[in-house]
Order: sequence, then structure tokens, then C-alpha cells
Amino acid sequence: MKKIYIAIIALCCAVSSCEGFLDVPPTNYADSSSSIGSAADAQVMMNGLLRKMTSSSYYGANFTLYGDAKGGDITIFTAGYGGNALYYFSHSANNNTYSGIWSSCYNCLLQANNIITNIEKLQAEGKGDGLEEFLGQALTIRALIHFDLVRCYGKPYNMDKSSYGVPVVTEPVDARAQLLRNSVEEVYTQIISDLKAAQPMLSGKKSNGYINLYANKAILAKVLMYTEDWSGALAAAEDVINNGGYKLYEPEEWVASWTKQFGSESIFELGVYPNEADLGVSGVGGYYRRKGHGSSSVNGCFMASSYWFNIMGENDVRWGVMDYDQRDDERANNADDPRYQMKGACYKYSGDINLSGDKEGSSTAVNIKVIRLSEVYLNAAEAALRTGKADKAAEYLNAIARRDIDREAYTDTTVSIDAILDEYRREFLTEGKLFHEMCRLNKTIYFDDDAYGNGTNSPYRGSSIDRSNGLCRLPISQDEINANPGIGKQQNEGY
Repeated sequence: MKKIYIAIIALCCAVSSCEGFLDVPPTNYADSSSSIGSAADAQVMMNGLLRKMTSSSYYGANFTLYGDAKGGDITIFTAGYGGNALYYFSHSANNNTYSGIWSSCYNCLLQANNIITNIEKLQAEGKGDGLEEFLGQALTIRALIHFDLVRCYGKPYNMDKSSYGVPVVTEPVDARAQLLRNSVEEVYTQIISDLKAAQPMLSGKKSNGYINLYANKAILAKVLMYTEDWSGALAAAEDVINNGGYKLYEPEEWVASWTKQFGSESIFELGVYPNEADLGVSGVGGYYRRKGHGSSSVNGCFMASSYWFNIMGENDVRWGVMDYDQRDDERANNADDPRYQMKGACYKYSGDINLSGDKEGSSTAVNIKVIRLSEVYLNAAEAALRTGKADKAAEYLNAIARRDIDREAYTDTTVSIDAILDEYRREFLTEGKLFHEMCRLNKTIYFDDDAYGNGTNSPYRGSSIDRSNGLCRLPISQDEINANPGIGKQQNEGY
């Protein structure tokens, strides 16, 4: 991959403190700019990288919210709460840029590249015993971060792969370095290269909170779907399903699974612990509770949309993580209005509707599920259907759809892309995935603007949007452009 340079302001905080990363460090992680001399050192550095991925700008809040608030299955009750800019698409180079996603991701990339460079140096000196597994993990995470970035800032691969993606960073760079944007195709080429290069280094044994071989292949399956390599995606997904040792939750187990860490479906899960990565009610879980259920201004920001309600069956077990949202306060005076009888608050990332969390001590220190076996099944269903294996597609779809005990089983004649997408929407509400899928599939997204008469119409987009609208990509922030004028010439359309 050709190396091109840009000023990424966030890299400055990789050696100093960034979002509190080094403020009160526990002994089991450290900044990966430190030297690595042993497998124990490498694990400490890997812990530091994984910890940074749970920041409020990345998986801990904003990146996850980005994938939900824009996807059509989330609406807002009223304006004025945190996160509205995501729902409204009210972005510009100067306002509501969510540039923390950019800076946090590049900060994490620097961490990953430091691990990779240190280990490769030791290997070249014949001192790399026991480090190969950590090299494979770091390469996989580097691929995942580039994948997350390009989906936020670049057009979908199947829309325009020659358009601007994001700067590809494969080695530590100085904070003054200036990188320009690679094409979307170049970014995906690097992602796939890193994932495949990492596979021979990784163990297939499940390692809670860390990347293993099957986490790598689950990510690869998803990436290959974005490039429309359906056969490759199906092969990778089926390898995970058949050989990974993971198990789908039975319908009666699904709700309680959110109160547990590292369950049978967990392929890659970021650990969040009290006093270590716990963002409190400002974390992603706080945004989806009803207002007043936890003391934070972000509570009650978002709730399920009408579309999501309409595709849910009455006896679907997944209702078990839903509870009345802030409309509940008005139910006494609106008992005959069905709008005030809906359970729109989602409590996955609170553990359950009783705020149990997934461990003792905190209802907000709940692990972040980056990829679950359910997603691999649905990815396999789509890839199978697109390769002419409708019977297999129906089999994979039914494995998830049976969480609605009344849903009629799909067959090779009734399975469809839309049926798979609807099941994806039922399963992954508030897990930060839908918007990216809607853009990949070139679907029009509809919003419940002003659904409850509270003036929530967006002046920035209509009641629907599709990926042709430039607002479907985040802007390069003006601060970034000021530091690196070259990237200003590569600003996304519409800004």
C-alpha cells in the first residue's frame, strides 16, 4: 500500500493522556508506545488498545450511536437531548462534526501499529517467541478500525469504490505527519490483507475479550459482504458457524444473556468494568433508557421507531429487553392512545430493564458486543441467498427468526433479502449496526420525525434519506483541515 501522509491531531494524545486513558491506569494495561520485550508486555499493551476502543467517541458511545440514530429504527421524543445531531444529520465541518470518532480511531490505529512494529522488530532480531498471537490480534484490530472509519467517512464500496475513503495508516507516524485520503478500494484492500495475514497467527481457542481466529473470520465475512464477495463471505461465516465452538442462545436464554459476560454467542466482546472503561450513564446504555431512569441528561434521547415496532411479533422474546420510555409519564392521561403504550426504551446495555448490568457493581459497566454469532448467521443467510443457495439461506435465517415463537419458518421460496434485513433489525436494535447496513444495501431510510407532535422535524434532511445524500458521510472537521490543508481538498460532498 502506497504511504501518504496527513496531520491527524488525535495522534498527539497517543503518548500523553487521551480521554482519561492514562489518568488512573490499572496495572493490567499500558500505552502501547512503551517497549515490548515479552508476551506479558504484549498482553499489557493489547489491554491498553482494547481499553481505548471503549472510549466515549468510539464503541463506548458515539460510534455505536452513529450506527443506530441514523438507521431508521430509532427516533427521538423531543429535541434538546444529547445525540440529536446524529438523528438530525446536522453536521458541518465546524459544528456537530463528531470528529472524536476520527481522532479516537486514529489514536487506536497508532496503538495497534506500535504493537505491530515492536513485535515485528523483535521477530526480525530472533526474539519474537510467544508474540505471534498478539501480532495477529493487532493486525485484526487494525483492520477493524479501518473498516469502522471507512464506513463513517467513505461511500459504500458498491456505490463508488474509487471515491475518497480514509487515510490508511500501517506504521507509527509523527503527530506532525500529514496523510491524505486513500480511495475506498485501497482501504478495503488493506483491511482484507491485514485480516488474511493475521489468520495463521491466531489460535481458534476462545479468549474472552480478545481476538481469536474465529473473531477474525467473522469480521472478514462482514468485510467481504461490503465488497460483494459473496462466496468468500459465505465460506468465512460458515467456518465460524461450523468450527468456532460458539452456540446460538435458545429463545428462552436470549434476554438473560445481556446480564452475562462472554456468553456462548460472544465472538468479540470489549470488556467494560467498574472503574475501568465504565462511562456511567453517559455510555451507550444511558442513551436508550427512558428519561429519569438514571440521572443523566442523555437518558431518554432515543427510543424505537414505528418501523421497528411494526416488524416485531407480539410474542418475540426480544421484547424482554424493552421497557416503557419517557412517554410512560403521559400514559395516565393518554390511556386510550396506543402511542403511549409502546415499549421503546432498550435496556441491552443496562443488562436488563431492572438495571442489573452484566456483573455486580454497576448497571453501566456492561461489555460491548462487537460481533455476535447471530450476526454471522444472518450474514451467512444473505451470502447464501446471493450465491443461489436459498435453502441454506432459509436455514440460517430461521435459526435467528425462531426468537419470535409465532413466526412462520422461511423456505427456499419465501426467504429474501428484505426478510433477512428485517430480522437483522429485530435482532440488533441499539447495537450500532443498522445505518451501515442500510447504506450497503442502498435502502431508503425513513424517520419518525415529529411522530409525537414535539417539533422534532430535522431541517437538515427530509423525512427520508438514502446513501446518495452527502450527509450520509461525516465531514472532515475544520480543525483537521486547519492542521492539514491538503485534506481540505478532499472534503466529503455536501460540506
